[in-house]
Amino acid sequence: MADNSAGFTIIEVLIAIAVVAICLTAISALIGATTRGVRSLEQHVALVETARTVAASLPSRTELGPGVIAGELYGSRWRMGASPFFGAATALASDSPWIPETISIRIQSSSGAALSLETVRLQRRRQ
Repeated sequence: MADNSAGFTIIEVLIAIAVVAICLTAISALIGATTRGVRSLEQHVALVETARTVAASLPSRTELGPGVIAGELYGSRWRMGASPFFGAATALASDSPWIPETISIRIQSSSGAALSLETVRLQRRRQ
């Protein structure tokens, strides 16, 4: 006698294919999210590196007056501005030889990602 009950039914095969498809969809979504995260992190690191290079190449205190200078570095546009520092809790001491100055640096990559930094630098008071 032959046993006809061995093997899979069509329903079992379809369920197995559906489970595999769901698993593959979940894995591909995870890979996509990871790829986007890595790309975003790479862009951020490139912007920070460009910002470090721009900040390291700040002109000397005597050369950088109020205003904006701009340029391009590593395929990213940058803009650096210097302006007097006006803090709400800061009172300028008239006897101090230094005046605080706000330095703003903005870096924008060709993809549109941007990074902005602000710092304070002391500028020697002009006599």
